[in-house]
Amino acid sequence: MPRFFTDESMINDNNIKITGPDVNHIRNVLRMQEGESITVCDGNGTDHKCIISSIDREEIILDIKSSSPSSSELGQRLYLFQGLPKSDKMELIIQKAVELGVYEIIPVATMRAIVKIDAKKEDKKIARWQQIAQAAAKQSGRGVIPKIKNPMTFKEALSYASELDGVIIPYENAEGIEHARNVISELKDKNSVGIFIGPEGGFDTTEIEAAQKSNVIPISLGKRILRTETAGLTILSILMFQAEKD
Repeated sequence: MPRFFTDESMINDNNIKITGPDVNHIRNVLRMQEGESITVCDGNGTDHKCIISSIDREEIILDIKSSSPSSSELGQRLYLFQGLPKSDKMELIIQKAVELGVYEIIPVATMRAIVKIDAKKEDKKIARWQQIAQAAAKQSGRGVIPKIKNPMTFKEALSYASELDGVIIPYENAEGIEHARNVISELKDKNSVGIFIGPEGGFDTTEIEAAQKSNVIPISLGKRILRTETAGLTILSILMFQAEKD
């Protein structure tokens, strides 16, 4: 069944109004007709099963037949603190992290990050990243559109992460894989988990020390050095599998 997101302001007790680019997609690409079924999500975890009531060039009206919590969300909220990478790697990371169930992505300006986001272009960059997150959420059947936060300093990110139930930081000099397995296993019943991933140059030792003082636990991801775009997706995959509901 086709699936779309809409703002909560477009939803009332009995119907939903669709406007903007989705009108063209439903009307001219999918060529849907009145009476056909469609799923609309509010972006915050609620799915609405609907029937198309009317279609015109500017808007589509849907009758709500039933509403329920989305079944596609994980049992815990995963927060990815991603050191700013080079080139367009951030777009790939956002897309795949959303598919893997991330709840929120926080770009982090670390000491070894080469990329610096111009403050004048920050809003445009975040808007672009948010569009990628929404498209990935739509494609993967998510019930939530993950939020892309404005970039933070490492210190700000640690402070933000202090509110979470558990936080880890993959690091090449961390204890062995058995320690990592134990730490990850202990995260299973946490409501919120943060993951810090370094940029291409990795983390500076002072950042690791600061993280540990903030109760962030270093873990190993094995004997191989993973690229920044691989490391985050690796640990997210592990946590997704562990947190997935039956």
